[in-house]
Amino acid sequence: MHIILVSDRMATARSITLTWGHALLFAGALFTSVLVVSSLFSYVTVRHAAEIRLPFLQELLRAMNAEEAQRSKDFVRENLNAMAVKLGEMQAQLLRLDTIGERLAGMAGVKPQELKAFEAKPDGRGGPLVLPAAMSSTELQRAVDALAYRVEAKSDTISMIESQMLEDRIRKSLLPTSLPVEVQWNASTYGWRVDPFTGERAMHEGVDFVATPGTSIRAAAAGVVVSAERHPQYGNLVEIDHGKDLTTRYAHASRILVKPGQLVKRGQKIAEVGSTGRSTGPHLHFEVRIRGLAQNPDRFLRLAQATQRPAAHRH
Repeated sequence: MHIILVSDRMATARSITLTWGHALLFAGALFTSVLVVSSLFSYVTVRHAAEIRLPFLQELLRAMNAEEAQRSKDFVRENLNAMAVKLGEMQAQLLRLDTIGERLAGMAGVKPQELKAFEAKPDGRGGPLVLPAAMSSTELQRAVDALAYRVEAKSDTISMIESQMLEDRIRKSLLPTSLPVEVQWNASTYGWRVDPFTGERAMHEGVDFVATPGTSIRAAAAGVVVSAERHPQYGNLVEIDHGKDLTTRYAHASRILVKPGQLVKRGQKIAEVGSTGRSTGPHLHFEVRIRGLAQNPDRFLRLAQATQRPAAHRH
């Protein structure tokens, strides 16, 4: 590209040749100038604006932070108050558990010193009344931990009492301490007697309940039927295993109502009075055996009679 310069000051005209390099150099210089001027203008504008608005922004930021802090503080305080109320409710429930535990211990025959072995020793408390103050999170956590320890100890105590009562209940349910027939058993007692068939002295290994035919025969304790069959001397015989080598026998029945292997409850009807086998008339021959050896049923039957008499009076 040629440019001819003509001027009154110049004697002759001059010719200038512009290449693409000159054009690019000019364009770059122009762009740089514009960029520098724009940056300078932006810096000056922002600086003056910041100097004007900075106090207002700082005040607004402080207000927002204070509001957020107060909101968080209120939220924590509300949660602490709710936890404190819950802690009071748990303490009241623990007091009720203490009362229930003492009552159950008395029913189960557990001694007070045995209860104290499962609980922390109570400490002496007292002093003047001071108005309550808000609890800190640390104090509240400490109180919750202490209460949790007491609840755990009380739970162990209740479990111990429950186990004791369950054990006693099972033991009592397995002992033949319920009358098999609601009549007296003085027809023929346990021990040596004159045999009604031979007239000779013989051992009678049970007691006899004289009753009318068809009278209900009930299990003297819970257990499993091990025998329910016809026997040459016992006649229709039912034998029940009560565990720990303890069994009972019910002989001379007219009808058997259970089967071997059947689980029976205390007081459940298992047969009816009859005169089968070696018998002189309708009655129940009742035996108690430990490891196969006959025992005197009187001690069990007298206990059954003593416990059933007050129940009859209550009705």
